[in-house]
Amino acid sequence: MQFEGTTLIRAPRETVYAFLLDPERVGPCGPGVESIEVIDETHYQAVAKVGIGFISARFRVTVELTEQEPPSRAVVKAHGQAPGSAVDGTAEMRLSEEDPTTTRMDWHAEVAIHGAIAGVGARLIEGTANKMITQSFDCIRAKLEEVPAVEAAE
Repeated sequence: MQFEGTTLIRAPRETVYAFLLDPERVGPCGPGVESIEVIDETHYQAVAKVGIGFISARFRVTVELTEQEPPSRAVVKAHGQAPGSAVDGTAEMRLSEEDPTTTRMDWHAEVAIHGAIAGVGARLIEGTANKMITQSFDCIRAKLEEVPAVEAAE
């Protein structure tokens, strides 16, 4: 399956890039993410509970940051396993400035799902995945576009 899109974030490109490459900051924006463990600068592990249709599974996911071109591009690869299911994916993001205070993120991902979860059907999987992607980007935008309390009080 392939997914792609564009998201505008009201924050400078360097800020967006740093946030997206910090697993402890971006990780909680993933729906169902229960924990994130940083192995080193380019390797992470996560545990996430995912439900598609009537099937729910807790995936152990290894993530590798395979390419970096700060502050404009990054590629990650992930492999996750749960009892009876597995998922592999590659995602790329490209960041550009719409203006000095707004970043445009163009992204695309390829995902392959195997096992019990794959058996629920591509349309149901795609619908759930699109909902989870939307929730993730809404969270990322909300965290990056927050106005600090000190500025808001002025």
